Amino acid sequence: MGPFKTEAVVLRSIRYGEADRILHLYTRARGRISGFAKGSRRLHSRLAGRLEPYQPVQLELHEGRSDLFTVTGARILAPTPGLRGSAVALDVAGRCCDAVGRLFATEEPHPEVFNLLCNLLLLIDRCPERAGWPLSLAFHLKLLVAAGIAPRIGSCVGCGYGRVEVFSAAAGGTLCRRCVALSRGYRFKIAAETRAFMATALARPLAEAPAAQARSLREAERAVVEIAAYHGHVRLLPPFAHYLRPRESAEVAA
Repeated sequence: MGPFKTEAVVLRSIRYGEADRILHLYTRARGRISGFAKGSRRLHSRLAGRLEPYQPVQLELHEGRSDLFTVTGARILAPTPGLRGSAVALDVAGRCCDAVGRLFATEEPHPEVFNLLCNLLLLIDRCPERAGWPLSLAFHLKLLVAAGIAPRIGSCVGCGYGRVEVFSAAAGGTLCRRCVALSRGYRFKIAAETRAFMATALARPLAEAPAAQARSLREAERAVVEIAAYHGHVRLLPPFAHYLRPRESAEVAA
């Protein structure tokens, strides 16, 4: 208990009272925590403008007896004006931050997850045009790896060598026709293009997230959401907003 400093990203900011905020934070040193920023909505507060969602900051916090940490100071590490100028970029940032908060909901630190989140936010701030469905899915897939529940997509989960045709969250990945008959739980057909997109997205850095047809992105999104629900016991928001999706026949740029 007492004061300490840590790098953090504000996942969510909730207005409280006349001038305060309650913050959902993901920190490098303490994982996911909640904070109370007294008076931070006042125009002349030294915290004003420094606790906006989706930007990396360095916080001074005080740990007391409450579950809420008290924010006593804040410094912006990387401003994100480009992110805030794009509705698509804000949508992607919000869904990715929400996924971090749900999949990593404890105070156990995961520096690699914090770094991944900061990389995403800085990428879409510097290149808002890169924000979109493929990037959001690539981020979610990498989160599943960090959570230890990434789906197996290169070969059949059951036998290891059969020609894969369907995806099963219960099985943990793709299955061949023979193993499907022996499996339980809900499954759906998954195209070779979808599997190629998922494998490439996992292998490449976020800045090189591949393009894909909308059909493949829908299948990949379905796989991500179902794996998180079955193995992570977490209900994720779809990685991209329905009203922002392109037409089914269009190729979605990375």
